[in-house]
Amino acid sequence: MKISIFFLVPFVLTAADQTAVQRLFDSKLNPTLRANACFELRGNATPDVIDALSRALDDADVRACAADNLRIAGAIEPLKRALSNPDAQVRAAAARELGVFRKPELLEPLSIAAEDENALVSTNALAGLSMYPGPEAIPYLVAIAKKGGMTGDMALDRLSELDAAAGLAVARGLLGSQQVPDKLYAMKVIGATGDSSDLPELRKIAATNVETLSQRDRGFGLMPPINLARSAQAAIAAIEKRGK
Repeated sequence: MKISIFFLVPFVLTAADQTAVQRLFDSKLNPTLRANACFELRGNATPDVIDALSRALDDADVRACAADNLRIAGAIEPLKRALSNPDAQVRAAAARELGVFRKPELLEPLSIAAEDENALVSTNALAGLSMYPGPEAIPYLVAIAKKGGMTGDMALDRLSELDAAAGLAVARGLLGSQQVPDKLYAMKVIGATGDSSDLPELRKIAATNVETLSQRDRGFGLMPPINLARSAQAAIAAIEKRGK
């Protein structure tokens, strides 16, 4: 009696046989192949793909592409949820993309993200707020700018572009800040838009802060010392030149 022996060969799914979503999450593939899979999904807004891209935000190799794809697909809700992700890199990527939509309902979550303790998240959220071209972002920029700090100083810059009067009001308040960068940004704005009523305070700074001040306390140890007096003098000269 003949016995036929069949050898079962395991089926191996190659990358060519996989769908783009499967390749997106295949840890055996190199980052380039996985990124290519992500690009293949661009413009696809089906629920399964949106779900896959939302999960891909947690993967550093494809995070930027996944966030970009979600924005292109108009997937606002997954990006909003990502603002509370425990990974700061995910929060930062989401904040950056959300600003592109310029929707009024995103102003509040972006302003909250702009106060994130992680600098990358807060600056990306501020960049998102800065994408709004009209007055809708002004109250949020005012609130952020008043707090000073790196993100606050960036907010003051954008605020001054959108509403010079509002920027000047915040800048005048920041002259009393204990942080050197806050004072510098404030004097820059006051020099550009202030008037003779600002001269007494500027002259005080010019007279009393004659020594150079370093930025060791804010992580800029490699920066050269900053002279507040010189900055105050420059602001004074700008105002006097305008004759205001």
